[in-house]
Amino acid sequence: MDQFRQLQPIRRLTALAGSEAAARLLAFVLLLALVRLLTLGSYPLMDTTEARYAEISRVMVERNDWITPWNDATTPFWGKPPLAFWVTALSLRLFGINEFAARLPHWFMGLAIAWLIWSLGVRRSRREGVIALALLWGSLMFLASAGSVMTDMALSLAVTISMRAFWLTAYGEEKERRRERWLFFVGLALGLLAKGPIALVLVLLPTGLWTIQSGQTRLILPRFPWLRGLLLTLLIALPWYLLAEQRTPGFLDYFLLGEHWHRFVTPGWDGDRYGVAHKYPRGTIWLFLLVDVLPWSLLLPPMVLLTRRGRRAMKESFAFEPPWRSYLLFWGLAPAVFFSFAGNILWPYVLPGIPGLAVLGASWLDRWPARAQIDRLLMGAIAFMLLLTLAFPFVCHRAAIATNNSAKAAVEAYLSLRRQGEAILFIKRPYSALFYSLGSAEQAGDAEELQRRLDGSSRDFIVLQRRQIDALPPALSGRIEMIRSFGRYTLFAERERSKHALP
Repeated sequence: MDQFRQLQPIRRLTALAGSEAAARLLAFVLLLALVRLLTLGSYPLMDTTEARYAEISRVMVERNDWITPWNDATTPFWGKPPLAFWVTALSLRLFGINEFAARLPHWFMGLAIAWLIWSLGVRRSRREGVIALALLWGSLMFLASAGSVMTDMALSLAVTISMRAFWLTAYGEEKERRRERWLFFVGLALGLLAKGPIALVLVLLPTGLWTIQSGQTRLILPRFPWLRGLLLTLLIALPWYLLAEQRTPGFLDYFLLGEHWHRFVTPGWDGDRYGVAHKYPRGTIWLFLLVDVLPWSLLLPPMVLLTRRGRRAMKESFAFEPPWRSYLLFWGLAPAVFFSFAGNILWPYVLPGIPGLAVLGASWLDRWPARAQIDRLLMGAIAFMLLLTLAFPFVCHRAAIATNNSAKAAVEAYLSLRRQGEAILFIKRPYSALFYSLGSAEQAGDAEELQRRLDGSSRDFIVLQRRQIDALPPALSGRIEMIRSFGRYTLFAERERSKHALP
């Protein structure tokens, strides 16, 4: 054991973490992040979100159009700004059109957030920094998002940059302040390019309320170059908005009013051009928050409510550097507070607050008297999340989650069988079909259109879902023969081509 401890990597990890116990926890967290990276390509892109955003990025590479994201060949995608598409498209260009390449930049953004959080926690103690990393990577939503093709990780990175910069500008050393006061506005610009004006709300709401609550308005606000900083924000973000409106007129009206007003204020908003608004009772975002930070929402509250040590540690945590704790609380709960009034919400909406909650939780757990008990709890939870990450690809395939939420298998079967000029047709074509066919998958709007395609000179493969098979007219179903079923999707071909069927 002593020889093991003398190994150079172990010694460096111990020096980084501050103690052997913290080093073991840090090693588990790093292993969890590494396993998440290694499993990024082990299951297909899921419809609708992942496959849609990956396909938009693929088309961006194909067209070399870095201004307008395209929902399909003729429809621009006005739902989100391009930052997440830019990084995904760049990865696809570098590493090829595949799941790993599509998910890789989102893992790197999660890694960047982890570094920013570590740099905040470690200012108080190295152990606190390690615990913050464990709480961050061990949170269900953060772990899932760090490797999912979505726009939320880009927004969370932008918010984390600004929130960290605001605190360091207020309380950092003079050298830090000169740098961080500008990074605050850079983070705002990245947020505008990641998801739009909501980024301003998720930064300015908690920082503004905290500044007022702390009674330090006159001390903190003059440290920011507000006029020049906002000009820097506009200089970075505004050109894309203007170019996007110029290329596809109507973008600003839909994006600013539709996506940033009606989506949140109008319950069941039916103006969504790219899907269906997700209507939930107002306040459901707090339930989402509890689920998104699992397993911590199950493990940590009982420690506070049911133990004397937990209550004392929480009280001491807020008594020690109260502005710091209240700042983290404002940061962590700002998304849930804001979206409490929204009628249409999604599970990842609380993600930008999870980094703040991770640091807040670490500041409390670091003051827990029984450190060995906390270390065992954290190690056990991270080990559980590690097993969950390892098991997910296997479960995804064994439980048909992959084939029920992605057309990858059906498209790959078509690609192995097709001859020149043979197309693949879908009724209500999923985005995964477009991504894996490199945009060649075609859509027949209904059974009648499918009939017309088969009446033509072309010979096509057809992929149908179960309910679409049941709805086929007898004349059409008699002309096609099943090749193979892939979960929700079944690949068909005309009978004269059935000799090419897969074994």
